[in-house]
Amino acid sequence: MPKTYTTVSGDEWDMIARDQLGSERYTALLMHANPDHLDTVIFSAGVALLIPEVTTPIPSSLPPWRR
Repeated sequence: MPKTYTTVSGDEWDMIARDQLGSERYTALLMHANPDHLDTVIFSAGVALLIPEVTTPIPSSLPPWRR
């Protein structure tokens, strides 16, 4: 079942990406998952957005205690 997020008044793409996905760097991924809302900059309350699953590979160069 896909995860969704219902906006509150004043939400912006980067804020939602940070809060729901862990980083603003996932803003483009979030926007790609919600093409019907690409014209929105600041959301009103009650907009349901699909939150994509983020799979971040663990770099093998990290020491074991950081993996």
